[in-house]
Amino acid sequence: MAFNYRFAIFLTLFFATAGFSAAALVEEQPLVLKYHNGVLLKGNITVNLVWYGKFTPIQRSVIVDFIRSLNSKDVASSAAVPSVASWWKTTEKYKGGSSTLVVGKQLLLENYPLGKSLKNPHLRVLSTKLNGGLRSITVVLTAKDVTVEKFCMSRCGTHGSSSSKPRRAANGAAYVWVGNSETLCPGYCAWPFHQPIYGPQTPPLVAPNGDVGVDGMIINLATLLANTVTNPFNNGYYQGPPTAPLEAVSACPGIFGSGSYPGYAGRVLVDKTTGSSYNARGLAGRKYLLPAMWDPQSLTCKTLV
Repeated sequence: MAFNYRFAIFLTLFFATAGFSAAALVEEQPLVLKYHNGVLLKGNITVNLVWYGKFTPIQRSVIVDFIRSLNSKDVASSAAVPSVASWWKTTEKYKGGSSTLVVGKQLLLENYPLGKSLKNPHLRVLSTKLNGGLRSITVVLTAKDVTVEKFCMSRCGTHGSSSSKPRRAANGAAYVWVGNSETLCPGYCAWPFHQPIYGPQTPPLVAPNGDVGVDGMIINLATLLANTVTNPFNNGYYQGPPTAPLEAVSACPGIFGSGSYPGYAGRVLVDKTTGSSYNARGLAGRKYLLPAMWDPQSLTCKTLV
C-alpha cells in the first residue's frame, strides 16, 4: 500500500501556511487506529535486504545497524538518551506482543538489472529475489539515481505483499520499498534534514550520520517497518480508507520531539561535537532521528524525547 507519511507532512505544512491550526484538525478527527482483525507480524521476523543500485559500504552499514538496533539489548536506554529499541517497543502494545526483527540475507544489485526507472511491478519482482517466506519482510532499497513510480510525488516508500492479487495479499510475503531521495527530492522525503518544498522554511537539521539521503531513508524505513508489522496485509491497525490508510507512524506526520508543530520537528537532542540532531541511540555508537509512533494505550503520537 502507498506510504503517504510525507504527503501527510506536506498537507500539514500546507494547512499551516494557509493559517489552519493543526490542533483544530486533530480535534475534528480523533486519532484512533482501528484493528481490523487481520494477521499482524509478531514473533521472530527475518528482514532480508535488496540493495538496488550503488550504495557505499558506510551507507549500507548505517541502515543495517539501524535494523539490528531495533531489538538490541546492548544499548542501554535512559531517560536522557533513549534507544532505537525503546522506540520499537511501542509496537509491542499492538495486539499479539513483540515483533523481533532479525537481519537475514542481503542481495546487491549494483548493475541496475531492471533499469533506473522502476514501476510498482518491478518492486514486487525485486521483493521475491530472496524467497524469504511468510515470516519475513523483504526490504528493497533503491539508490539515489533510481526513480520509482510516484516517488517524490506522493510517496517516499511503500509496503505491501508480494502477491499481486489484493484478495490473496496474506498469502504473499510482506515487503517494503524505500528510495534514497538525496538528488531527487530531499525537501520532500528527507525533511527535516533538508528545507521543505512547501510551508515554513525553517533551517534544516544536521543529519546524525552525515548523509541527508540515508538519514532520510532511516526515517522512512522506520515508518514502514512499524506500519508493516502492525498492518502487513491491509487488515491490521489503521485509520481511514484501506486504499490510503493512516498507520502506526504515518498517522503522526512531522513529529520527532515534544512541542512539534508544522514546519518544526520538535525538541530533539543535539550532538555537541557534530551539531547533528537525533533522538535515539543504536548499535556501534550510531545516532538516529526517529518519528513519533501511535501508542494504542495512550491513543497519542508518542515521541522519544
